[in-house]
Amino acid sequence: MVKIDKPYLEKIKERRKKSRVYTSYQSTGLYLANILGDKKHKSLYIKLAKENNQEKLVNLAKRVVERKNISNKGAYFMRIFEKESKKKNKNKPSYTPIHKKISV
Repeated sequence: MVKIDKPYLEKIKERRKKSRVYTSYQSTGLYLANILGDKKHKSLYIKLAKENNQEKLVNLAKRVVERKNISNKGAYFMRIFEKESKKKNKNKPSYTPIHKKISV
């Protein structure tokens, strides 16, 4: 078994505390996780912020947090987000690719 000296472990613990946020969508995703109290799913919120309008996501999360009788704010946020995205996608025409045979 390899022995690891204590100064190295302390250095690793300090490094873990530093934030490694490089883009706006990462910051927005972490902000969503914090205000919804759902840090366990922060990578999900980062992905949502990357693929969707960040301002709308933050506004939706703030509306969810304002409601006092919700016990699981993260789940409620996702439920409302899915409903809104289904409404939005319902109005979009779907693209179906047409495959043509090419003879050589």
